[in-house]
Amino acid sequence: MIFPTSDAIRNPERTAKLSLQNGRRMAWSEWGPETGKPVLFISGAGTAGSLGFGADCLDELNIRLIAPDRPGLGGSDPDPGKTLQSVSDDFAEMIWHLGPGSIPVVAVSQGVPFALALAAGGPVSRLAVVSGQDELSRPEFFNGLPDQLQQMVRDAEDDPKALIAMLEGFADPDSFLEFIISTSSALDQGIYSSEPFRSAFKAALDRGFAQGATGYALDTVAAMGPWSFTWDAITCPVDLWYGGKDASPVHSPDGGALMASRLKHANRHFFENEGGSLLWARSREILTVLVEAD
Repeated sequence: MIFPTSDAIRNPERTAKLSLQNGRRMAWSEWGPETGKPVLFISGAGTAGSLGFGADCLDELNIRLIAPDRPGLGGSDPDPGKTLQSVSDDFAEMIWHLGPGSIPVVAVSQGVPFALALAAGGPVSRLAVVSGQDELSRPEFFNGLPDQLQQMVRDAEDDPKALIAMLEGFADPDSFLEFIISTSSALDQGIYSSEPFRSAFKAALDRGFAQGATGYALDTVAAMGPWSFTWDAITCPVDLWYGGKDASPVHSPDGGALMASRLKHANRHFFENEGGSLLWARSREILTVLVEAD
């Protein structure tokens, strides 16, 4: 098992905000050379963009890693009408603001549905999906989900207000961190509980929940409900990275196999003896494939 070091997990080197055309502000964190190749990183559930990865290889790969806070998380203004499409529109505007045209994107866990929506209609040259959530409402997955998760998926479509109220009532940074660790495999628990990762993860959750739990709740409704984008519209290459020891109940139940079959240009990287922490265990490999093959 590869544990991320203090060189790989560092506080953001820069932060910035953009005033969007819709009047809201979007905040983001950055690592790596300012003149490097921009790579957008879409973070996981509840976290602000301040939890990065691979900081120890960004200079070598000449990557400027840019991690936005989704609306209502961290420093980004809330959006009561948040959907997969509205967030992907925000990200697309941010990419156009950066100026280079289409750029590579990497997403992890609950960030993946938003990245796929962005790839379906936005300026994405190549996408890395890492330990990502799949469309859990699909019948191929739904019947095998735990009862509580089945109810959450039902509510996301039929009664989103009930799901939002439930999540707002129990979700806070401390309980959320413990939930993630407790539902992970022993392999992933070793990384998530180690330092400096645990402190950086907790800080990103603290920042993510700084405006309350509503931003996270709206993300969850969007990610757990039926996905509105068209799979055929995703024409960029997509690398899917999954571990066979990933025990998270909200990641892809089949390690990305069904997702790969729905994509035109998919390359699935599956590691039977690794877990859901691949983003931090294989940072260099993921980033190298993303930018060198782009």
